[in-house]
Amino acid sequence: MGIIGLGEVAQVVHLPALRSLPDLFQVTAVCDISPGLLDRVGGAYGVQRRHADVTELLDENDLDCVLVLNSDEYHAEAVVAALDRGIHVLVEKPMCLSPREAEAIIAARDRSGATVMVGYMRRFAPAFVEATRQIDALGPLNYVRVHDVIGRNQLMIDQTVLVDRPSDVPRSAIEARWAKGRALVADALGDVPDVLAGAYRLLCGLGSHDLSAMRELIGRPRGVAAARQWRDGRFITALLEYDDFLVTYETGVDEQLRFDAHIEVYGERATMRVQYDTPYIRHLPTVLVTEETRGDGLHRTVSRPHLKDPYTHELEYFHSVVTQNGRPKTDPEDFVEDLDLFAELIRVMGKQPGARA
Repeated sequence: MGIIGLGEVAQVVHLPALRSLPDLFQVTAVCDISPGLLDRVGGAYGVQRRHADVTELLDENDLDCVLVLNSDEYHAEAVVAALDRGIHVLVEKPMCLSPREAEAIIAARDRSGATVMVGYMRRFAPAFVEATRQIDALGPLNYVRVHDVIGRNQLMIDQTVLVDRPSDVPRSAIEARWAKGRALVADALGDVPDVLAGAYRLLCGLGSHDLSAMRELIGRPRGVAAARQWRDGRFITALLEYDDFLVTYETGVDEQLRFDAHIEVYGERATMRVQYDTPYIRHLPTVLVTEETRGDGLHRTVSRPHLKDPYTHELEYFHSVVTQNGRPKTDPEDFVEDLDLFAELIRVMGKQPGARA
């Protein structure tokens, strides 16, 4: 495996998880725009082949697969370049920022025959997998709540692990990334105000976890009945329509030291809740809470199927898919469904008074 991007998520989660799976993966090459990160992180993990350019990493190493962890704006370029060399790809969410990029990735995958899997690790948490098995037992659904209001990740990360945040990335590279991001949002949505562009980036980032898991658990919504953003796109709430019930979705990021992300599904006599904790502190378990009315009593069960973190389960699943010529459940077509839903949410938000200001 080659690693593209050595930032926060690589240091805190992916590299430690890969080190725990030496029978499945060997990291032989790394790539990052920061020379300091290449030296320090590459050195810490004993990786001798270090590259500042993605093309060099792909051309100069005999790789089976790559893990794409660089900034969202450059995901598609790295994924397509790897696929065109027949290299399998696990790409962190979001896979890309625009439908045009998604089309390019799908075309490259189909040309090469290599695998692309999107890193929706919450969907590999054992408690979530168990929920997908149990949901039919709830019978007809009355209501679903999807909630993800969290403090900034760095607030919790800095209490638990040392992250190398480099200062040697040129200002010109940062500004080029910002400009590329704006162009990709415009490509996806057209000319929208900054608040809606910010809301879209929140959906592509944090929101992609929630809405992707929602789709797997209860299917794709029929439409968006209402959607609003505030605080310059940092908070979003929406009402999603299904055939005979509604879903409320609420998300935002603040300065509180807490992580509250869950999906709660209400049946007539039973309720099921998947409760996530911050993934940046490994092995904090995802739990499945069920409440069922039986006779005169309410019976509550809390299930913690496994302490292994979702990222490790995701990596094991990726290895299995690639080596057994399977197709991942989180493939590019699956991600396109999220892009479509994000765009619909933004269209509805755009009707909000003042949203076009």
